[in-house]
Amino acid sequence: MAKRDRGKVWLGVGSIVENAKGEWLLVKKTYGGLKGIWSLPAGFVQEAETVTTAAMREVLEETGIACHVIGLVGFRSGVIAREISDNMAIFYCKPVEEDAPFVLQEREIIESCWMAPSDIAVNELSSVMLKEMAQEHVARHMHPIIEDINPGDVFGYSEYHLYFKK
Repeated sequence: MAKRDRGKVWLGVGSIVENAKGEWLLVKKTYGGLKGIWSLPAGFVQEAETVTTAAMREVLEETGIACHVIGLVGFRSGVIAREISDNMAIFYCKPVEEDAPFVLQEREIIESCWMAPSDIAVNELSSVMLKEMAQEHVARHMHPIIEDINPGDVFGYSEYHLYFKK
């Protein structure tokens, strides 16, 4: 996989896609620190893309599963090697179709599955972040997406989302 210059501030997205059985959609990557480890479908936000669009795109690209974003459940932030600000918005999503087959992006994804949070929490191949989140019912912590607002035409937004728990 070709590494692109992302500068020193990275913005990524990860998606907890939960099916009707309460299972989460997981992937095993072919590269990097999460190679062979269960993690969330995730990736970087591209130019002219909202975090919402990026989250849905990454799930579809990696697994073939179409989903829609319900809300924001968390935000992960860290600094790599005292140099790169690495940030990830984590979304709560639902699949568009419950029984859609996996279509893996084979150059990036080894395997995909649906797994119950109770199994994720004790699976030795679950990422540290996954294990932490699987111990809580993430929907309780969700900030719903509000899409039908316009902060004013003066700003020129072509798309605008607010994540706010009322």
